[in-house]
Amino acid sequence: MVNYLKKYWLFCFLAPLFMVGEVTMDLLQPSMMAQIIDEGVMHKDISLIISVGIKMIFTVLLGGVSGIICNIFANLAAQNFGNDLRKDLFKKIMYLSFKETEEFSTGSLITRLSSDVAQVQQTVMMMVRGFIRNSVMLFGGIYMLYRQSPEYALVAALGLPFVVGLVIFFLKKASPQFAVVQKKLDGIHHLLQETVLGARVIKAYAREEEQKEKFYTVNTEYYQVNTSVQYLLAFLSPSMNIMLNLCIVGVLFVGGYSIKYQGTITPGQTMAAITYLAQILHGITFMANIFQTFSRGKASADRLREVFFIKNTIVDGSCCRIGEEKGTIEFKHVFFSYNKDENYVLKDISFRIGEGETFGIIGTTGSGKSTLVHLIPRFYDVSAGEVLVNGSNVKKYPLSVLREKLSIVLQKPELYSRSLKENILWSKSDASEEEVRCAASIAQAHSFIEDSIHGYDTQVTERGHSLSGGQKQRISIARNLLKEHEILIFDDATNALDLKTEAMLYEALEKAYPEKTKIIVAQRIATVLRADRIAVLDGGRMIALGHHKELMDSCTLYREIYASQQREGELHHEC
Repeated sequence: MVNYLKKYWLFCFLAPLFMVGEVTMDLLQPSMMAQIIDEGVMHKDISLIISVGIKMIFTVLLGGVSGIICNIFANLAAQNFGNDLRKDLFKKIMYLSFKETEEFSTGSLITRLSSDVAQVQQTVMMMVRGFIRNSVMLFGGIYMLYRQSPEYALVAALGLPFVVGLVIFFLKKASPQFAVVQKKLDGIHHLLQETVLGARVIKAYAREEEQKEKFYTVNTEYYQVNTSVQYLLAFLSPSMNIMLNLCIVGVLFVGGYSIKYQGTITPGQTMAAITYLAQILHGITFMANIFQTFSRGKASADRLREVFFIKNTIVDGSCCRIGEEKGTIEFKHVFFSYNKDENYVLKDISFRIGEGETFGIIGTTGSGKSTLVHLIPRFYDVSAGEVLVNGSNVKKYPLSVLREKLSIVLQKPELYSRSLKENILWSKSDASEEEVRCAASIAQAHSFIEDSIHGYDTQVTERGHSLSGGQKQRISIARNLLKEHEILIFDDATNALDLKTEAMLYEALEKAYPEKTKIIVAQRIATVLRADRIAVLDGGRMIALGHHKELMDSCTLYREIYASQQREGELHHEC
């Protein structure tokens, strides 16, 4: 984290410098007040009172200006630090693989990017400004107190060990709890995200009360941990005040005794000593608050390091020379599991797809269809075997180069809160109006877009809730068609379309991109019926491969799926 401050070393240097100036002015004032009392008031010297008073006013103004300048530099250091840290953390999150993202949780990553960064930023602010201020106030106050009278310094010396002991005791008890507090906050963010995203399901099943109880539970856990920490720290300030008042009583006793019997200490010195003592003990109190903030900041910094230091499992390939083939894909004895200690989701998958081929993938639910196509753009890496694109292992490609060759339409369409046109342009921001309309036409989206109130400028609500499932899929397909690609992958991307619209879409797709390699993952045989070849998956294994008629003759599972869908009316009569 310190590296982020190196760029702003000048701010980090100037802020403490001006803070020392402010504190110095604060430390001079009690001595001036003592001079006014002892030499001005006691001797009725009005001219001295006025002259020293004017000096005090200028001292206060100079201290105030120094404090303002210090705050400006401290804020510049902390805000720039937080800005850089937040950007780098977001960049790191963007390049996490699916597996690494799942190791945390979305709620946890949001907490780290917002709350934890803010806490570390606040710690930097406190260290640059508050730590310097209270350190100088503490040691400077002790020095000035000693200058007033060694007896007063002795009173402070007797009280300081108790004060330091209290600070250490409370912080030692509270510090471990700060990490727990942040973890409980993760739980709140995670549940809140699930609730907001799943609001329709919750309402459909009338589970509002159950979800409310879940939130009450995690919120109560957060409240209890946070409150226990605050209860502990609540004893710190009153305890410090007790010690402060005891020390003041000691100063008054020593000062009163000396004034009455020895005459070595003056009333002005006693008043100055009380002020210095208050500055010293308040300095210690604020140092305790700073260490409390530091403990919170350290807990947050540790959580940020977990993200920064997690090893990326999906990294760019280093090979610059890529195969000369175009639009080909090959799986060679591929095995895959999401975790090392789990069973394989895919087992010994081997096949080759040629350039311009339309390749269908069908199978039972949970057979590994989506997992298989997710290995091509390296959303995950194989556990064993090889995946080749254009004759080269996908691990050899720089990720950007590999994914530029592919256009994948995911099973769940993701739309953003912007216009329909902007959603389509997401894949190619410099596309022309004609290209946008062409992609929408192929995706069978142009007609419903034109029928919208504002056409292509119609705004989409959050997560596309203003559109039907089929409309969202067609916008998502148009977005992917707009992108230049060699290989087009449909991951069950038309399951919300009726059979007529789906057939029109694939017909238009074949006419527009006859030379493109196409992989179509589907639940319905009607979707992959016209594919050149169809792979049938079951239990993570490819049990058959061929065109429709071959599979009808040779694959029992394929015939069963066909028969069940024929009964449900999901197949065309010509099938």
